[in-house]
Amino acid sequence: MRNMASYDTHIKKYRMFLRDAKNEQNSEPRVIAYFEAAFHLIEAVAARQRIHINKHQLVRRVLEESRLFGEDTSRVWRAFQEIENQIRPGQAYGGRIDGEALRRTRRLVEIITGICGRALGWENAEGV
Repeated sequence: MRNMASYDTHIKKYRMFLRDAKNEQNSEPRVIAYFEAAFHLIEAVAARQRIHINKHQLVRRVLEESRLFGEDTSRVWRAFQEIENQIRPGQAYGGRIDGEALRRTRRLVEIITGICGRALGWENAEGV
């Protein structure tokens, strides 16, 4: 079934990027890995409902139209957009890695993970 394959792919990518984000030895900006993990987790929830976002720039529009997370929908897209538009550009294109930006990103991803985890029926925050 195509939908389950999409879900499985997004969960696999979520776990891979989350592992990279938590790896303190990772030479890539960990904020980017957290951003990718959050995107693929949101996509996994969407795939379960036969919704496909496909581009991170479309997260807000698709979530608002679908109300995928009910009353928590705006919390998800707001947390995601803060990472995408306020934190990620400075970490990806800026000259220095900011520890506070990483901590803030981790907290925002925890919000997204908690809401997505509930939508997926996970017993723990990372679905493992």
